[in-house]
Amino acid sequence: MPKKPKAAAKPLRHLRPSDLRAVTQLATQATRGVTTMSEGVHQAVWSSMGASSHGASKARARGITGFVYRAVHGVTELVGRGLQAAFTKMEPLLENLVDEPPETYGREAVLAALNGVMGDQLAQNHNPLATPMTLRWQGNALNPHAMPPMPGATGKVLLLIHGLCMNDLQWRAMPQEGGKPQSDHAAALSAELGYTPIYLRYNSGLHTSQNGRKLAALLEQVLQHWPVPVEELTAVVHSMGGLIIRSATHYAQQDNLHWPTQLKNIVFLGTPHHGSPLEKAGNWVDVILATTPFSKPLAKLGQLRSAGITDLRYGHVLDADWQGRDRFTRTPDSRQSLPLPEGVACYTVVATAASKRSPLADRLIGDGLVPLASGLGEHSDPRHNLQFAKTAQATVYRTPHMALLNSPEVTAQLLQWLTPAKPAQRAGS
Repeated sequence: MPKKPKAAAKPLRHLRPSDLRAVTQLATQATRGVTTMSEGVHQAVWSSMGASSHGASKARARGITGFVYRAVHGVTELVGRGLQAAFTKMEPLLENLVDEPPETYGREAVLAALNGVMGDQLAQNHNPLATPMTLRWQGNALNPHAMPPMPGATGKVLLLIHGLCMNDLQWRAMPQEGGKPQSDHAAALSAELGYTPIYLRYNSGLHTSQNGRKLAALLEQVLQHWPVPVEELTAVVHSMGGLIIRSATHYAQQDNLHWPTQLKNIVFLGTPHHGSPLEKAGNWVDVILATTPFSKPLAKLGQLRSAGITDLRYGHVLDADWQGRDRFTRTPDSRQSLPLPEGVACYTVVATAASKRSPLADRLIGDGLVPLASGLGEHSDPRHNLQFAKTAQATVYRTPHMALLNSPEVTAQLLQWLTPAKPAQRAGS
């Protein structure tokens, strides 16, 4: 029998009416950016031929060439504004004609990656694709001023925070790949220990301290309106999420918010407490490209990466770590020290792609993104050394960075750490 043809893909199911305006804005910015880089390379070549002595500007091209570049900028801006205005007027009509499509895993994954790479620019330009910060329960955003009924909610709140270029959906166990089992940390902690999971979704392209401040305020509102008295708050955080919870706790304590008194445990999964080599390498690329007049305009490509990414160079968690500094200039680590929060049980899980510990593998490989020393909070400067207790450290082998989200070994370790100790029985009882 002939095989039935596969159902045609439906790409429109991922789209929203506001996407037309958002993509137009991105296209306008991209065109202007490419034009600026082209003008810079053109002028560098022109200057190298001695043309600068004939009145050419080193900053901008002049004459007919300059007129052409100015015309491209002007037309691009004019067309972009016109299209955005037209699409803005169309949005209410499209929203009335078309039902809001359901949230899809594919769309949210693309948006999460886009926000991670350039989320600060999306937010600055009020692009509809910028991800607002929300706390989510069972797939829905929680409105602290109009909390929905939450049947089954307990006083043990489990907060899960994703990392760079990711979203809350990626905490769920995915289909098995190559027969390798996967686990759902939140489901296990809920079933075994009675936690109620809530997930943070946020724009990971913003500075970590900006997200920390936002989380501190949002968490205060949500927990104040929690349907039952909150007994404890436990956070399980992956990668950049660990920097954000440290930042949020600091600013919440600084502002005398209540929820830090309810915070009992933080478990860090692959958090780059002292930075990631990939961002340090990216900063070196900026430096190298800027060394010659011909490649200097191309350095703008590297400078498209977000504030969230550049914060990962050294593991920034405070406003003072980045304010007043050019984040693309290579400078020594000058961040302020921030110890782990007092009175909170802090644990860390690190991963390595190697099959066993070795100094070379720990430093160069780690989990592919975060070296073991950074994940363990170890630093040669005592001010930055986070000093996790030995019993609060765990290493998983043959595990890449992303696999920490769904590793059965990590789930088992979470259960071991978070299960309350049973009181010792009296003799003779």
